[in-house]
Amino acid sequence: MGKYFGTDGFRGEANEVLTVEHAFKVGRFLGWYYGQDHKAKVVIGKDTRRSSYMFEYALAAGITASGANAYLLHVTTTPSVSYVTRTDNFDCGIMISASHNPYYDNGIKVISGKGHKLEAEVEEKIEAYIDGEMGELPLAKKEDIGRTVDYAAGRNRYIGYLISLATRSFEDIRVGLDCSNGSAFAIAKSVYDALGAKTYVINCEPDGTNINTNCGSTHIEVLQNYVKEKKLDVGFAYDGDADRCIAVDEHGNVVDGDLILYICGKYMKENGRLNGDTIVTTIMSNLGLYKACDKAGLKYEKTAVGDKYVYENMVRNNFSLGGEQSGHIIFSKHATTGDGILTSLMVMEVMLEKKMSLAKLAEPVKIYPQLLKNVRVADKKTARENAAVTKAVDAVAEALGDDGRILVRESGTEPVIRVMVEAATDELCEKYVNQVIDVIKKEGLMVG
Repeated sequence: MGKYFGTDGFRGEANEVLTVEHAFKVGRFLGWYYGQDHKAKVVIGKDTRRSSYMFEYALAAGITASGANAYLLHVTTTPSVSYVTRTDNFDCGIMISASHNPYYDNGIKVISGKGHKLEAEVEEKIEAYIDGEMGELPLAKKEDIGRTVDYAAGRNRYIGYLISLATRSFEDIRVGLDCSNGSAFAIAKSVYDALGAKTYVINCEPDGTNINTNCGSTHIEVLQNYVKEKKLDVGFAYDGDADRCIAVDEHGNVVDGDLILYICGKYMKENGRLNGDTIVTTIMSNLGLYKACDKAGLKYEKTAVGDKYVYENMVRNNFSLGGEQSGHIIFSKHATTGDGILTSLMVMEVMLEKKMSLAKLAEPVKIYPQLLKNVRVADKKTARENAAVTKAVDAVAEALGDDGRILVRESGTEPVIRVMVEAATDELCEKYVNQVIDVIKKEGLMVG
């Protein structure tokens, strides 16, 4: 990870960690970098945070000042920016969003012309420019100054693309959607209505400060209660920029990314559409997923946490399906990044084609109890590599043996260490997670 760009872009509190000056400089660099031998085109989307509008204008100013043209998709999803970037031959795309973070945070995700996360070497050059290590860039003059173009039509094409992927009508299916007061609010219901579903939508009234607040994929209990209350057939919750999807079955049970990978992977394997009969997971996936995959003849790969790494593995090995427990799921035939709405459509396809409820489809996977706690620290690397912490982690791993596991890692987006334990019971998970956190406290590594 770089100084500013983590696993999912440049992210932090608006005007505290990520400022308008940063956004302007990112725009300046991208407009110049891609426009050295032609008139560059950069497409920009944003989520519903109040600060997204501020950053949109700062980025557009930087891009046009460098002589490139900025195309505005307005409020839209991260996957739609990826789709438009690669299908409309843009030099790169930008999504203004902090995904599942609170409304006061924001982020800048830069997407390459091929529709996936920007190459690390380009991010490093952006950082060097922000820090003044490469001098000032030339400003465009006269007719060379770039234009800002309304490009809402690109978002509408993306909606049409999603609708085109459905293999069957959703007529009479009662579907609940939690749009997290975020990017999905302008897209998800339109797709499901067009496909004939009886669509029930919650958290679809963004006001700039309510994105992800007690709603969406990070507060799945809201949708669980809604599905049970309304007696729906299925529910889907998205995060702030709609690149994640967590499902809820007809009984109100959570069907997370691991279960979605199993359900879709098994279905694709049966239909000869799963390359190498392999799904790509991250190290955070549950042991129960792997045991179910073994029984179903599904192979699997494990990567570092982040859909960026999942996608790299998929491209390298020509795999069809990969994702994360958190709900970032990539279907490489249709997209180059996690896409929450697309994922929900693929789950609907399995339900309709196999004529089975979501609960029945998920039944073979027996999820191990898992507990994840975040510990805010002054320095992630120092905390993770502390000798006493390492010793405590090793002791837990030895105690668990083959009946569980412990994983301690640095967050790619926040100043926290994540401590995760899987074990036979919730009590054991709690015991071992707290055992490690107590050591972190005693070593004086925690803040706040």
